[in-house]
Amino acid sequence: MKKVVSIQDVSCVGKCSQTVALPIISSMGIETAILPTSILSTHTAFKEFTFKKLTEELYKIKEHWKREKFQFDLIYIGYTGSEEILDFVLEFISEFKTKSNIIIFDPAMADNGEMYQGISKNIFAKIKEVAKKTDIIRLNRTEATFLLEKPYKEQLNLEEGQKLVKELQKLNKKQVVMTGIEKDNKIGALGYDGNAYYNNFEIKYPKNYHGTGDIFTSTLAGSLVKGKKIEEAIKISTKFTTECVRITYEDKDSEEYGVNFEQAIPYLLKLIL
Repeated sequence: MKKVVSIQDVSCVGKCSQTVALPIISSMGIETAILPTSILSTHTAFKEFTFKKLTEELYKIKEHWKREKFQFDLIYIGYTGSEEILDFVLEFISEFKTKSNIIIFDPAMADNGEMYQGISKNIFAKIKEVAKKTDIIRLNRTEATFLLEKPYKEQLNLEEGQKLVKELQKLNKKQVVMTGIEKDNKIGALGYDGNAYYNNFEIKYPKNYHGTGDIFTSTLAGSLVKGKKIEEAIKISTKFTTECVRITYEDKDSEEYGVNFEQAIPYLLKLIL
C-alpha cells in the first residue's frame, strides 16, 4: 500500500489543511500519515483564532519514525506558519527524502492579493528555502507573484501564467503547478516542468471559497501516488475541485467557511479509476 505523509496544521473548524488532506488522500486508497505542525481553533479566515505550535513534539515524532524506519512515497507539506516549523520541515526533508519519493510543497501563505496573518519576512525567506528543496511547488497566483516579488494582478491569463511558472521553476528546477489561471471565462491550473506546459480549465463560479487550494493539492498528491502523470493529475485535481465548488455553490445551506468536498468524493473515485 502506498504511503503519504501530510505535514501541516490541524484547524479544528474550517475545512482545510489536515482535515482536507487526510480524508481525500485516504479515499483514494492511500495510507495517509499526518504530522500536525500546529493546532488552530479555526482556519485563519476567522478572527481571534487560537494557535498552538507543536514544534517540540514534531522532533520527537520524527525521531520515533526514524527508529521505525518509516518511508513515504510522497511528502506533502502545507501550511506551517512559523520559522521554527519551517526549520523542522527542512530537517525532515533531509532525513526522509529518497531517490524515488516525491515532495510537494504548498506554501499556503497568501491569497487574493494579501499575505496570511502572521507571515513575516523571516517566514517568507524560509518558505523560499523549502521551495528550493521540493519536487513540486504548488501555489496560487498570489503566492506565485509574491515569491517572485512581482506586483499582484486580479486576473492572470494563460500567457502571463506561463511566464510566471517558467520563472518559478528556476527555484526548484523541477516542477511548478499554479492555480488561478483564467482562459475563455474559465479558471484552472497550469504546470511546467522545464520542458513542457500542462493545463486544464473548468467552469468558474462567481464565489471564492476557503480551502479549495488544499483540496486541489491533496488531489494532486494522491493522483501522483496512484501513478498518474503530472498532466493527468492536474486535470483530475481541477475537475474535482470544481465539482466541490459546484456542490457548495448550489447548496443554499452551505457554511461560509469551507467547501462541501465530502459530497464530491464519489466523483473523485470515478476520476481516479
